[in-house]
Amino acid sequence: MRPIAADAPIRWGILGAGGIAATVSADILALPGHEIVAVAARDASRAADFAERFGVTRSYGSYAELVADDEVDVVYVATTHGQHHEQALLCIHAGKSVLVEKAFTLNARQAREVVEAARRADVFCMEAMWLRFNPLLRIAAHALHNGAIGDVHSVRAELCRHFPFDPSHRLFDLEAGGGALLDLGVYPINFVWMMLGQPEAVFASGSLSPTGSDATAAMQFSYPHGVYAQLSCSTQARTDPISLIVGSDGWIQAHGSVHRPTKIVIHNSAGEVTHEAQTQGNGYQPELVEVQRCLREGATQSEIMPLSDTVDILEVIDGVRHELGARYAADDE
Repeated sequence: MRPIAADAPIRWGILGAGGIAATVSADILALPGHEIVAVAARDASRAADFAERFGVTRSYGSYAELVADDEVDVVYVATTHGQHHEQALLCIHAGKSVLVEKAFTLNARQAREVVEAARRADVFCMEAMWLRFNPLLRIAAHALHNGAIGDVHSVRAELCRHFPFDPSHRLFDLEAGGGALLDLGVYPINFVWMMLGQPEAVFASGSLSPTGSDATAAMQFSYPHGVYAQLSCSTQARTDPISLIVGSDGWIQAHGSVHRPTKIVIHNSAGEVTHEAQTQGNGYQPELVEVQRCLREGATQSEIMPLSDTVDILEVIDGVRHELGARYAADDE
C-alpha cells in the first residue's frame, strides 16, 4: 500500500449518516491532518443535511458514488453491523482503505472474507474498536503485562443495559444482527483479550429475547495455569459496571463502563496509583490517530487492533451465540 505523505491530509469518506457517524465525524474534524471530503447515505437528503452540518463539500445518495470518489483516501463504515460485510467489500473492491464500525461483521465467516479481500487489494482495514485505543485501558494492560500486580489470577468484565423489548428495534431484529453480544458483549470480550489474549476454552449460558436474539450472555474464558475470566452482557438488566483484574500482588480496577472508564486504580503491596481519564472529544480520537499513523506508514492493519483479533473474537461470539440458540441467516450462507 502506498503511504500517504506526511504533509497531505487524511481524506475521509463517511458511509452512513446516523448517530455514530456524527459522533466520530466530530472527532475527525477536531484532529489536525484530517478532513471529511464526502458523505453518503441511501437517502440523498439525509446525506446532504449531514454534509451541511459538518461542512462537507460532497454528499451522495448512494454508497457506490462515495467509493468512486477519487479524493477519498479512507472510508468510515458507520452503518449497523448487519450491513458491514457488503459495504466493507464495496469499499475494498474500489481500492479504498476502510475503518469498519464495531461489530465488524455479523460473524467470523464474513469477517474472514473482508480481511482476505483487503489483503488482496493491499488496502488498510481495521475494526473501529475504540476500547483498544483507550489511554486508561492501555495503561492498565501495560501495568498488568509488566508485573504491577504479580501473576495474573483472573479478570472480570461486564456491560449490561436495559432496553424495553421492541421487536422492530435493531437490538432484537435478527435480520439486522440484533443481540447483546454484538452490541455490548464485544466490549468486555475485547477488554479481556487486551489483558489475557485468546482463551483456551469458552463456556457460556444465557437467554434469548422473544425474537430469538441473544438477550443475555454469561461467559467464562479459561487460560493456562488456571487463569480465567468471567464476562457478561445483557440487553435486559442494568448493573454497576465492574472491570477488575486480579493478581497475586494486587488488582487493577477500571471504574465506569468497560469501554469508557473514568479512571483506573492500580493496587499492590507498594500502595495505590490512580489514573484519571482525560478524554479528548468524544473518545474516538485515539483510534483515528492510529488510522492516520497506519496510512502514513503504508501499513495495511494496526498492531493494536489486528485483523486476526477481529476474526478470532467473532469466532468466539459465534460459538457463544450458537450455544445460546441464536442464529443469523448469514450463519447458514
